[in-house]
Amino acid sequence: MGIRESILLRVRIAFLLMSAFGLAVLGRIFYLQVMEGDYWAKKEKENGLEYRVIKANRGNILADDGTLLVTSLPFYKVAIDPMLATDNIFDTGVDSLGILLATIFKDKNAADLTKELRLARLEKRRYKLISKELIDYHTKKKIETFPIFREGFKGGGIFEKTEKRYKLFDELARRTLGFVTYDSTGEVRGKGLEYSFNKVLGGTDGQAIFQKIVGEQWKPVNDGSYIRPEDGIDIETTLNVDLQEKTEDALRKALLQHKAKFGTAILMEVETGEIKAMANLGRNEKGEYTENNNYALNLAEPGSTFKIFTMTALLEEADGELNLNDTVETGNGTYQFFENAVMTDPRKGGHGKINVQQVFERSSNIGISKLVFKYFRKEPQKFLDYMAKFGLMQATDFQLVGENKPYIKTLTDPTWSGATLPWMSVGYETKLTPLHTLMFCNALANKGKLMQPILVRRTLYANNTIDEFTPKILNKKICSDYTLEVMRKLMEGVVERGTANHIKGAPYKIAGKTGTAEKVENKEYTERHYTSFVGYFPSDKPKYSCIVVIDDPIEAGRYGGVVAAPVFREIADFAYKHYIEENVMELGEKVSDFPVVKSGNHQELRYLCNELGLFNLSYTKEDWVHGRLRGDTLKWVANPVKGATVPSVVGMSLRDAIFLLENKGLKVSFSGKGKVLTQSLAIGARLQKGQKIHLRLG
Repeated sequence: MGIRESILLRVRIAFLLMSAFGLAVLGRIFYLQVMEGDYWAKKEKENGLEYRVIKANRGNILADDGTLLVTSLPFYKVAIDPMLATDNIFDTGVDSLGILLATIFKDKNAADLTKELRLARLEKRRYKLISKELIDYHTKKKIETFPIFREGFKGGGIFEKTEKRYKLFDELARRTLGFVTYDSTGEVRGKGLEYSFNKVLGGTDGQAIFQKIVGEQWKPVNDGSYIRPEDGIDIETTLNVDLQEKTEDALRKALLQHKAKFGTAILMEVETGEIKAMANLGRNEKGEYTENNNYALNLAEPGSTFKIFTMTALLEEADGELNLNDTVETGNGTYQFFENAVMTDPRKGGHGKINVQQVFERSSNIGISKLVFKYFRKEPQKFLDYMAKFGLMQATDFQLVGENKPYIKTLTDPTWSGATLPWMSVGYETKLTPLHTLMFCNALANKGKLMQPILVRRTLYANNTIDEFTPKILNKKICSDYTLEVMRKLMEGVVERGTANHIKGAPYKIAGKTGTAEKVENKEYTERHYTSFVGYFPSDKPKYSCIVVIDDPIEAGRYGGVVAAPVFREIADFAYKHYIEENVMELGEKVSDFPVVKSGNHQELRYLCNELGLFNLSYTKEDWVHGRLRGDTLKWVANPVKGATVPSVVGMSLRDAIFLLENKGLKVSFSGKGKVLTQSLAIGARLQKGQKIHLRLG
């Protein structure tokens, strides 16, 4: 064999050996990962290493003026590694530590805590949980000054951070603001804005390797594999705190008065479609009214508020031929369209012969249905086409998850009959959400412009806008200017002379329509009612539209005019006085005999007001408060200062502001004299110790 052949042979042998080795390695990898994968995964956990999620900080939810509605506050679980401290530090400090910890955690006494700490060190445990009770940031800073803990890392103190969502105004708009939870599979569930904007608010979680230690606890391993979480983004809503508070108060009073099942009230800004207040109150098992369901987005037969849709369609179809002085024979209160299809009016004995304006003002079912029969009987599709034009054939694509699409019968519906059109015209055999009805009424006030309701204006990070949600026009013109003017006249007449005359006499004009629908049970109509009132104000120069729905009132009235309309009037009076009249005084200006009072220490402000004989009410037990002036009463609401966020000091005295901010670790500068007008750091922004903040006084 020559040298050449010998070399080739050796190369071939080496190649075969390397190939065989490679195949063996691949085979072993396959065997370990596939055949024994579960076994080694179990071993990995037994060895205590695991990739674990690091939760991102969740974004805030803000009101229309930037006021915090919902934020996340840090809380901590306290533990200790009793082996890290030296014998001298541990022995001299453990008794005092037990006594001090017992003042924080009430579930254990000082002797028991001290005994547990000594035992944990004796057993050489690397992790000892002090208590399952969570503490806030201020308590954490306090514990860090305790014996052993004040040694820092050498003392072995462990603070495991978690965050809790905190609603700054307690139950205010609770259902609209919503919540999120996670099921056993990690799938997110929830309601309201928290759920609808979860991807924005939630941010992106990070990841790191953690090692399991004694007590089934985990600590991060700093090996460079850390993936930093991306914090959530804030959302700024259109909700106005004062209007929301008033809307809920007015609705709750009416629900209690009438012993109703539930109610909803929505206040919308006419020009933009912005929702300034959305209240949803239902009766719970204790008989209390809480925000337990979003009734504003639930479907129901609307009753006579649907007549604003019907009358608008009639005026458009008649094209000037339908005069408000034209008469309609409504008879003695019953009218038979077909066999087993008898329309009735609620008024005993009927209305007799009345004109078109009176038909609407008195909400005559017979009058409306006869007019619809006259103009649309031959071509009912035309009526449905108007309903589509008015936005009733689709959902509004509202910013809250869970909105229902209206149920409007079509000619292909198997339940369509000759009686469908007249019954639909007065609000039966159809289902709408209160939001849809309000959206259409708002268009009547907005020169025919149908606006998509909007609840979130923008998303922002560190006070910089990320995305902006501008008002969206769904239909530039739902009807002619002539029809709009006639509808305004008709709806004003409902308040002045018609079914809502209980609320007339306001210093501004209201245009609206009542609704009272009999509820269906077991496919039959009952004596239980779904009452409502929808309208806008001031009708000569509309600023707001509003709908109020109260379900199943059983005391002090059962019709929309006496149940729902007064709630509308109370909300409208408040909005008119505080947001429309030019001479409105904001809190902080001198109003009547009230001094300049805005924010500060709760106890001191209450003492001051009581000494001066000023009537004031507390809605919180927090140490720091904002004042809200309503008539001759000051209401104190929480001004939260806890957590690692920048608090609001606007309206405070310089003394209080400096005390509060410097205790948060901020460096304060100021200019001017008086109370704080503005602050350079955004309220609710993430706080960093040593940051500078400038206050402008005036």
